[in-house]
Amino acid sequence: MTTSSNNRHTEAVKPHWVEWATGVVSAMIVLTMIAWIAGETLLQEDVPPSFSFTVSAVTPVENGHRVEFDILNRGTLTAAAVSVRAEITEQGQPVEDAEVTFDYVPGNSKASGGVVFTGDPTGRNIRLRAMGYTDP
Repeated sequence: MTTSSNNRHTEAVKPHWVEWATGVVSAMIVLTMIAWIAGETLLQEDVPPSFSFTVSAVTPVENGHRVEFDILNRGTLTAAAVSVRAEITEQGQPVEDAEVTFDYVPGNSKASGGVVFTGDPTGRNIRLRAMGYTDP
């Protein structure tokens, strides 16, 4: 209970030990998070974007075949306006190509997308590569 005298408020009872424990644990969590974020900021090396691709599915659609894929950015820096070219090749020769642009691909993460080919890519080689990107 709080008492007032001479415009001063004072606690009539000392805080319970649970209040102190909660305050100490909360302060430790906050300080740990601040130290972790500061450490990541100061020690993390800036590595330019580096992309790899994995085809996840090939699905027939109304106007052809949709090839869904994941793009993985192994660098620590984010890439914006990532242009990706997909090609169907047969015996090393390109048969058909398509392009898609990702708004951004964050560092150390992946994004998913897809392209639509008019021809069936089944039994053919699907080649994916990044054509370019901008720094955000």
